[in-house]
Parts: sequence; structure tokens; C-alpha cells
Amino acid sequence: MQKGIRLNDGHVTYLGLLAKKDGTRRGCLSKKSSDNTKWHTKWFALLQNMLFYFESDSSSRPSGLYLLEGCVCDRAPSPKPSLSAKESAGGGSVEGALPYYFTVSFNHDNQKALELRTEDVKDCDEWVAAITHASYRNLATEHEALMQKYLHLLQIVETEKTVAKQLRQQIEDGEIEIERLKSEKIQSNPTAAPNDDDLEIKKIKKVQSFLRGWMCRRKWKTIIQDYIRSPHAESMRKRNQVVFSMLEAEAEYVQQLHILVNNFLRPLRMAASSKKPPITHDDVSSIFLNSETIMFLHQIFYQGLKARIASWPTLVLADLFDILLPMLNIYQEFVRNHQYSLQILAHCKQNRDFDKLLKQYEAKPDCEERTLETFLTYPMFQIPRYILTLHELLAHTPHEHVERNSLEYAKSKLEELSRIMHDEVSETENIRKNLAIERMIVEGCEILLDTSQTFVRQGSLIQVPMTEKGKIPRGRLGSLSLKKEGERQCFLFSKHLIICTRGSGGKLHLTKNGVVSLIDCTLIEEPEGTDDECGQDMEHLDFKIVVEPKDSQSFTIILVASSRQEKSAWTSDISQCIDNIRCNGLMMNAFEENSKVTVPQMIKSDASLYCDDVDIRFSKMMNSCKVLQIRYASVERLLERLTDLRFLSIDFLNTFLHSYRVFTNADVVLDKLITIYKKPISAIPARSLELFFASSQNNKLLYGEPPKSPRASRKFSSPPPLTIAKTSSPNRRRKLSLNIPIITGGKALDLAALSCSSNGYAGMYSSMSPFSKTTLDINKLYVSKFSLFSYNNGMVVSSCRELDSNRSALSAASAFAIATAGANEGFPTDQRNGDKEFVIRRAATNRVLNVLRHWVSKHSQDFESNTELKLKVISFLEEVIHDPELLTQERKAAANIIRTLTQEDPGDNQITLEEVIQQAEGGKAEPFENHSALEIAEQLTLLDHLVFKVIPYEEFFGQGWMKNDKNEKTPYIMKTTKHFNDISNLIATEILRWEDVNMRVAVIEKWVAVADICRCLHNYNAVLEITSSLNRSSIFRLKKTWLKVSKQTKAVIDKLQKLVSSEGRFKNLREALKNCDPPCVPYLGMYLTDLAFIEEGTPNYTEDNLVNFSKMRMISHIIREIRQFQQTSYKIEYQPKATLYLLDQSSVLDEESLYEASLRIEPKMPT
Repeated sequence: MQKGIRLNDGHVTYLGLLAKKDGTRRGCLSKKSSDNTKWHTKWFALLQNMLFYFESDSSSRPSGLYLLEGCVCDRAPSPKPSLSAKESAGGGSVEGALPYYFTVSFNHDNQKALELRTEDVKDCDEWVAAITHASYRNLATEHEALMQKYLHLLQIVETEKTVAKQLRQQIEDGEIEIERLKSEKIQSNPTAAPNDDDLEIKKIKKVQSFLRGWMCRRKWKTIIQDYIRSPHAESMRKRNQVVFSMLEAEAEYVQQLHILVNNFLRPLRMAASSKKPPITHDDVSSIFLNSETIMFLHQIFYQGLKARIASWPTLVLADLFDILLPMLNIYQEFVRNHQYSLQILAHCKQNRDFDKLLKQYEAKPDCEERTLETFLTYPMFQIPRYILTLHELLAHTPHEHVERNSLEYAKSKLEELSRIMHDEVSETENIRKNLAIERMIVEGCEILLDTSQTFVRQGSLIQVPMTEKGKIPRGRLGSLSLKKEGERQCFLFSKHLIICTRGSGGKLHLTKNGVVSLIDCTLIEEPEGTDDECGQDMEHLDFKIVVEPKDSQSFTIILVASSRQEKSAWTSDISQCIDNIRCNGLMMNAFEENSKVTVPQMIKSDASLYCDDVDIRFSKMMNSCKVLQIRYASVERLLERLTDLRFLSIDFLNTFLHSYRVFTNADVVLDKLITIYKKPISAIPARSLELFFASSQNNKLLYGEPPKSPRASRKFSSPPPLTIAKTSSPNRRRKLSLNIPIITGGKALDLAALSCSSNGYAGMYSSMSPFSKTTLDINKLYVSKFSLFSYNNGMVVSSCRELDSNRSALSAASAFAIATAGANEGFPTDQRNGDKEFVIRRAATNRVLNVLRHWVSKHSQDFESNTELKLKVISFLEEVIHDPELLTQERKAAANIIRTLTQEDPGDNQITLEEVIQQAEGGKAEPFENHSALEIAEQLTLLDHLVFKVIPYEEFFGQGWMKNDKNEKTPYIMKTTKHFNDISNLIATEILRWEDVNMRVAVIEKWVAVADICRCLHNYNAVLEITSSLNRSSIFRLKKTWLKVSKQTKAVIDKLQKLVSSEGRFKNLREALKNCDPPCVPYLGMYLTDLAFIEEGTPNYTEDNLVNFSKMRMISHIIREIRQFQQTSYKIEYQPKATLYLLDQSSVLDEESLYEASLRIEPKMPT
């Protein structure tokens, strides 16, 4: 028999060392000996509910262990010192110096209390608190209280059981008594013989019972019919329909995830484990993230939905969402890393083996020609889809419904999760767009795999060939052969311009010098006249791009747009891209050469650019300027970002100009620009100003001894330091310029890095002697013996060439100050010497003119509809022109903006919709059979584009097309909808007009041919008009007619319906729009669905009254795509006869009449 408890010594030692290392409380305490006579100093360590003590803090084994569970620790009063203690206290006894005592009492029998003491009261209190916490005394107290409650409840239950037993006994006794009384009654009243009166009464009762039943059934039938017609029943039917649609959408989503995992993820995992892996396991994990986990989650959710559908009509969904909501946090990881996964995929596709393997996977039938990027994007839209579904459910769920509160809670949680995803969608859309274009280029294009490239615009332009001498061939500009041979598909990105030709099968081929780096370019918007024989239709539609690569010979690209509006859009975007690149390069160069502070450090020093504040919130994504994108902000902070001189993102500028009417007005924006022009220093924060003017050697001038002038010591007023920095390598070249845009004729001021003599200071002042003249001689504009500008054919053209590398170079900022200071007459001498404040004034002027040019050229309707605003802008620009400190180039820029505002737009010489409608009034239309399918298709495309192109983008904000006053808020969108319905009714009427089945078949086949031609013309709106008309119930039910339609025609119908199907958010139509080049007429309803999707998911303002700029950015991206298709017109000749037929509504039937006509020509068959 075991006499004692076995204790594992090694385990106790380990726990003691663990307590000594990681214990919650450690330190030296004095412990009273067992005989209560002496105090011994020990080193204690507390771990959970175990208190170890060691001989010293260096001991490796514990001397003892106390289990503290259930113990009581309290402060103890200091014992009165004995006489001997007093005597020893006079000799400096330790006992007198430790007056703070506490005891640990254990609840075990025969367990002596532990007495301890410490040096100060704080340490004592902390030990008491730690030991009390480790004793779990509170838990024991709670447990005891709960046990008492439990015993009390048991007593109550037993009492209730006894009472219940008694009541049951009483009931049984009562029932027995009732039966006894019944039997006594029967015995006392024997059954009487039935008489005739009783039989009549029974008959009457039977008839009454029948009538009561009939009336009750009739009443219930009336109640049920009234309920079926009631709004509540209609809401329930719609609610059930939403649930059924949700089930279908969930099944489709699960199938998409299944394809992603089984067709891509798992095969690539196997490929990564092969001997020669085309991809690593890390890259596979980075690309697919947790998509497999998401698939498993939604498979479970889908099974739950199917189970609920099985219990129809009782549809309870709230508890399913309660289960799903906590799991949806896995989407945060997917969303947060989605852009990175696309970057990894783009990087992996540079491996030919991986690219070949991926194309094999994408060619599988299950993928339906969808790419891996498409499948990776599906999870991004699932959460917003749930939000829209719940929104529809709540719209059809009564307020007293049992699920109402649960559904509202689920919707709020999903919206909170959706806010995280909104910023990611726009960024990944840009990457997918780049990858889609790269796939279309046969030769490939590596620059598109750079995820910092931002897509700006695309379209068709005509490239004019150049002779070997750099001149345009005589008579070529207006020739028809040039329009066919020179047509190019152009794609503009933030850093490059790509020029391609369209080959067979829709593939693109890069032209010679087809990839143009914008940093090497100079834009000339109004080239000089080339030849008297040039076609008049091409006049003022061409622009020139001069490319000067650093490692090859320069060349010139001449492009011709189809209209002035399209040319203005192209030149504005190209100029904006070039300005951004060069201004960023100028800032980088200025900081590299003048200071130890770099541009990123300058931005990091300004917390307002990346730290959330009460009036601004940032997303995690960066724009093209490497600055965090704004998510929410006040109007003041948005205007500050617009006028911040350090950077300007193209995406921000476009978004702001598209959406500013939602949260402010044009007068406020213009006033802010005027303020920045007049007070440019306010456009840069004070901290950044200090960094901007800080030099790399404690503000010493690096080009020699400073001049003996008080200006040299004034803060923010000394001349810009010139760096004499020897280049480390003879191959080092840098191209930098500050391009003043809005200059026609290529007269843009671009500054390259300049060279000076060994005595830079003297060279600078000696070279500036010509600047004192009243007129500027550009041929004499030299620093030392190297010219600042190249002067060619009377135009100042950007010289982005760096001079010999063994020469010393001025910084770009200093060169800008020198050149601009000397370019004006009447300037003070000290300011011409390169005042840094002068540099900021020039940058502010450049920014104001740049924004105004973008505003005027791309948003001219703002000024056409607001004469007061137009006059205010003209007045301000005239004031700018008369500013004596203005540069010549800036003065010309302001004059060009005034000219754009005041001159009438000649248009693109295309007939307008009003002219077409006016000519069609009063005319008699020829029948359908008199027009060929090609004529109908061309004129239908022309009409559709004329209706589509006049829609102002202001109507796309606020879902005005869904409001009660939609005809007043969005008249042009409603006209587009009416035109779509009119054409659809016309097609159905034309089919049902014929009694002969063969004629109906011929009409159907001809309209299908029209739809196929419209597809080739990129008129997808007409394709949907025709296919939707063929799917109408009045047409679809014509079985005899459809039996005679040829198989080829039916195959074409299937192909067209698949193209414009709404399945997967119009995925096939979106893919077609990505791969087509303008001109094009998209289906407007697809974009309206996207806009409704964005508007429903997020409000315009947050609870803090901040503008939801992330939402504005997404709406702006959609509007930019719509405007891209609006700006490029068709080259289709107007034919009045065919157009008159399409617009003639005199014989068109409405929906009810169409169905009656359908029943008349093919009556219903008896069942």
C-alpha cells in the first residue's frame, strides 16, 4: 500500500525555473521560520497558482513550493518589537527596516499560515494582489454562490413536482367523478323512442351545418383571394423570388469556386511539386490565397439554403446568415492580398512554361474562355452581392416580420465588411485591364506586367507615316488609303503609350516604335502646316509626339483623331501624364542634388498625407504618385489635395472633376484655384517647405562662398543652392523637365539638367547678363557654354538631353529658377537670381493652369450651362495674362484656355440626333423589305450611338433613373431607355405583321442578320434590342414559326444571346468590350446596374459628414469608360430612308396588342 504521494522532482524543477523566468511576480521576500523566531530572505517566484521560493535568485532548484488555490492573502500589522529587537534596532538590525508584513492562510487542515514581509508598501500591496489573484478565491466564492442557487432551484423543482403530482391526482379524481355522474344520469333517464319531430330537427340541423360550412368556405375563399391580391402577399411572392434567385446565384458562385480550385489551384500545386516546376508553392499560395477555404464555406452555406428551400413556403434565412457572418472574416485576407496576388500572377506569367501551362488550363470547357484573373475576381463581388440581396429582402419584408431585425443586423455587418473591399476593387480592375490588353498583343508587352502602370484611355487613331527626312508625304494626310492603312489601336497608360495594329481574330501587333515612354516625349498639339494638298477633313485633327530616347535616335509620331473632341481628350490626357512624370522627376532630382531629404521622406514627414484624422481617412492603396489614396475626406481636405503642389494623381483629378458637384460647387473649386494662384506658399505645408528648402550641408551654398548680402541669410529667400556633383558613372543619364502644359505649337518649357563651369557661382552670374535686357533672346539663353533650350523652327521644344557626364550639373530646380527668372522683363534682380519662393509661384501657376485646362477641355458642359462661371474663369485668366511676373509660356497657356472657352466647337461634322428626328417628321417610311440588312444595321448603329453619346455624365450620379421624377432628373437616360423599347417593339411588330409563316421566318432571319452585323460594328446595344425582342412572349410562343427557322440562324441567335447574357454580371459582354476598340455602343443597362450596385452599397457621406471619395472613384471609373465610347463617332453615312423606317412609330403595337396579334396568327393549342 502506498504510504506517500509520489512527486516528479524533475517536473517540479522545470516549473520552478519556468516561474523564475516567466512568472507573473518575482522578487526577494523575508519568510518567517517554522519556529517563529527568525526571518530568512528567500527569492520567490509566482507562476499561476504555484509559489516557488529559492535560496537566492541564482539558485537552479527551488527550495519549496506552495499551492495557493483557495488561500487568503491579507496585509498584517507589524508586530511590536521585543526588548532585544529594540536593542538590535539600535545596532541597525534588518528586522527594524522591514515593517510591511502580509500572511497567506491556507484552507487545509494542519497547514500553517505563511508569513512574509517586504521592504516597501508598494511591493507589499503588489504581492498581496498577485497572490490573491492566483488563489482563484473569487472563482471559489462564485462557485459556492452558484451551488447555493443550484440547491435552491432543486428545492423549487422538487416542490413543483409535488404540486404537479397533486394536481394530476385531483384531475383524475374529477374525471372519475364526472364519469360516475354521467352513468347515473343515463340510468335515471332511459332512452326515449325517436319521434317525427326529432327526425325533422336532425334534417334541419344537417342543412344548417351544410350551409354554415358552405358560407365558411366561401368566406375563407374571399379572404384568401383578398390576401393574394394584397400588397403583403405581393411582397412575400417577391421575397420568395429573391430567395430563389439567391439560391441560383449561390449555386453559380460555388461552381465558379469549384472551377478555380479544381481546374487551377490543385493542378498548379501538383505542377509545383514536379521535377521542373514552372511555379513555386509559395507563389501558388500567394496567387490563390484562401480561395479553397472560401469554397468549403460556401458549399456548406449552399447546402443550408437548399435545405431551407425544401421547407418552402416557410423561408427562414436569418439564422443561416447568423452562422455565415462570423466566417466571412476570411474574406478580409483575400481582399487585403488580392492586388498582390494579381501582381504575383503577372510576374509568374513572364515564365513561358507557366504561361503555356496556364493557357492549357484556361482552354478547358468548364472555364468557358474565362481567364484565371476572372475567377480570382469573383470573391471580390460576393459580399456586395449579399448586401444587395439583403436590401431586396428587407424591401419586401414587413417591419413586424420575425426576421426583420436579424436581416438588418446581417446587412449592417456585411456593409462594414464591404467598406474594406471597395478600395480594392478599383485597383484590381486596373490590373486586370492591363493584363487583358497584354494578352491581346501577340508579341507580348512586358511594361504592362508592371502593376504601377495605370490605364488612362484607349481608342483608334490614324498614324501618318514619315519619310526618311522626317516629312509627311505630299497629299497623304487626307487620303482614304491612309485612313485604312494607318489606323492604329492606341492605349495610353500613366507612363507609356502603346501603338498597335489590329490583326485577324482581333489580335494586336505592336508597330515599329510602338512602345513609347512618355518621359522621353514632347507633345505638340498644333503642328505647323504640312502641305497645301492635305485633306480639309483632317484639318486641326492631328497632333505630334516628338520622342527623344536616351539610348537611340529620336523620332516623331503624328496621330490624327476622328474629331476635335477626341483630339482634345487624347492631348489632355497625354499632356497630364507627361507633366506628372516630369514634375515628379524634377522633385526627385532637386532633392537628390540639393538635400539629404528625398521626396518620399518629404511625404513621410507630412503626417496629413498618410495618417487618418477627424476630417480624412486613407485607404491602404497608393495612387500613381505613391501617395495613399483618400477614402473619406471633408471638402476642404479634397481641395487641399487638388492644389497640393508636390504631386497630382491623374486618377484623383479625373475623379474630382467628375464628382465635385455631389459635395460642392464650381464656384468653390474656382475660388480655391484663384487663392492658390495668389497665395502659392499656402499650397505646401510648413514642414514640407522647410524640407524643400533644406540643403545637404546645413543650408550652405554648395557652389562656393555665399554672396555678401543679407538676402543670403533670409529664411526661404536665399537663392537655390547649386550642386557641383560629379556623376559617379559616365553612363549615368537623367531626363527631367518641368513642362508647362497647355502650350500649343509645342512651346513647352522643359528644363534638363544643366552644366556649368568649375566655378559654378561665377558661371551662373556671368551667364545671366543677357537676362537684364527687355526682350528675351532665346539664342543667347546659355549657362556657361551650354544652351538651356533647343530652338527649332521658331518653337521652344523640350530638351531632355543631359550633357557630358564629366561636366558639373546644376540641379533641375535651380535651373528652373534661373531660366524662369530671366524669361520676364521687369523682374527685380535679386528675384531673378533664383528665389525659391519664385519656384513655388511658378509651380502654383502651372498647377492652376493645368487643372483649368483639364476642366475646360474635358468638362466643357460646366461652362456652357453656367455663363457666370464661364465669365468668372475668363476674367481670372485675363488677370493672369496681365500679371507682369508671368512667363511667356504661362501667358500663352492662359490665352489658349480663354480661346477654348470662347470659340465655338466645330464638332465632328456628324449629323446630330435633333437633325435626324427633324428630318424624319412628316416623312413616309418605306417597308422593311425594301431595305437591306446592312442598311438597317448601319443606320441602327448610327441612331443608337447618337442617342448614347449625348447622355451627360451628371445623370449617372444619384440613381436618378430610379426616382419618381426620373424624367426631370435624367431625361437623356430615359430617352435612351425609350429608344431601346421602341426598337424592340418595332422588331416584334414587324414579325407579327405577316400572316404567312414563311414571311415571318424570313423577317426573323433578316433581323438576326442585322444583329450579327451590329455585333461586327460593336453595337452591342442593338444586339440586345433584337435578341430581347425575339425572346418576348408574343414572339417566343410562335412554335410553328420557330420550327421553320434554319439551324444556322438559331446557332447565330444562341451565340448572340450568350454574348449579351446578364449571367455573371454580363461577363461575356464585358469581355467583348475590353477586347474591342471604339467606336462602340455598349449596353447602357449594364453600367446602370454597376452604378446602382455602388450607390446601394455605400452612402455619399459617412456618419462624420465626410465625403465618401472611394465611392466617387469607383463611379468615376465607370463614367470614364462610358465617355470613352461616347467620344469616338462612327464613320457611317446617314441614309434618310432606312433611318425614317427605324424612327417611324405610327404602326408599332404595344405589348398587349402584340400578344393579341400573336394569338391571332397562331392560336393556343387545346391541352
